Amino acid sequence: MNLTPRNLSILLLSLCLLSGACKANISRNADGSYDVETTISQKDLQQLITASIADPLVTGVTVSLQSGYALVSGERKRLNDNSRTDTLSFRLDLAARNGQLASTISNALLDGIAIEQNRVDLWNQKIANRLALFGGNHQNGTLTSLTITPSTVTMTWNVKK
Repeated sequence: MNLTPRNLSILLLSLCLLSGACKANISRNADGSYDVETTISQKDLQQLITASIADPLVTGVTVSLQSGYALVSGERKRLNDNSRTDTLSFRLDLAARNGQLASTISNALLDGIAIEQNRVDLWNQKIANRLALFGGNHQNGTLTSLTITPSTVTMTWNVKK
């Protein structure tokens, strides 16, 4: 396919619309690149985080968007006693670092006990990867900004031809 500016715009918009319920604003820059701004709701982020945790024992994941970060909580059924649950909680910070999306989980606790770092690292990787795809990550794209407000997560990508 010939990636003319018109075709590139159509491709970018199609990818965003196919990836879910994100909203995108696309604008062309003087240098021929495009800025693609995607907005993700609290509900969509909650589903993305639930999928990233990928633990069938974890239920009821909720995300509370704050100014600049998100608070995540849920319950985890005990493996040896499904009638009992433990409270899962962590803080999630998202940022644009070196043109890539970075996820940083802190204060990850399961019933007040710190969750092992290798699990937290895996969650960080999965959240960043899924969110980048959801937001329309592109091979020639650079994440230039990311903001979290109490209602949405907004990412802006600069995409070159």
